[in-house]
Amino acid sequence: MQAPLSARLALGTLVTLVLLFLVLPILIVVPMSFSNARFLTFPPPGYSLRWYEAFFGNPAWMQAARVSLGVALATALGATVIGTAAAYALTLSGSRLARSLTVILLLPLIVPIVITAIGVFFVFARTGLLATMPGLILANIMLGTPYVVTSVLAGLRGFDPAQEMVARSLGMNRLRAFFAVTLPQIRPSVVSGALFAFISALDETVVAIFIAGGQNQTLTKRMFTALRDEIDPTIAAISSLLTAASLIVVVLASLGARQSRTGP
Repeated sequence: MQAPLSARLALGTLVTLVLLFLVLPILIVVPMSFSNARFLTFPPPGYSLRWYEAFFGNPAWMQAARVSLGVALATALGATVIGTAAAYALTLSGSRLARSLTVILLLPLIVPIVITAIGVFFVFARTGLLATMPGLILANIMLGTPYVVTSVLAGLRGFDPAQEMVARSLGMNRLRAFFAVTLPQIRPSVVSGALFAFISALDETVVAIFIAGGQNQTLTKRMFTALRDEIDPTIAAISSLLTAASLIVVVLASLGARQSRTGP
């Protein structure tokens, strides 16, 4: 039964207001990033690209950007391999232990990020991984793997395992059958998970505040540090660039999820 017109209008209005509330910070930050003023002001008195030039021309900001990009790429690769393997193994095993392991793998999404950051800090302090690239990558792989597991599990639910069994009955071992038969059909889900792991590492702030340092400061950590000293529109320019990168990745992940639903 179709809902009354008034109810649909009320729901549409509510959804629109919520979306405006969520988008409002972007509508403020992006114009300020093009401001020609010395300090953050809204609306900007004039427009220029001086703060984007300040970002790209600053060696310290560029070093932080390289660290963030390197960590994000390594995280996407590591989390995709681990998460895909874990999701495949969990799908093959329908035991109660597998369900328990699924919950454990998703814990980084459940536990408050501050608690996770404190735990990672104390572990890394004992192992010498503080302020190192391997430490940043390992921490972000831990945080990004749940996205891959969730995405790949969804893709595997729509995959007929009998196809892999046929390939194995024809002489392929399990690994070759996975790469030849299963992986091509769940590729959109794997790509979606990798993209979400990438953007989660690129935007991660709390854990980076605890474990990043020296030459291995991420962009978000350096932004947080800069906010304590002086707030200038360079922060708005970087925020706009990160927002644009996140939007592009989300769109790509959505396209991948749509392709996963409709099939290859």
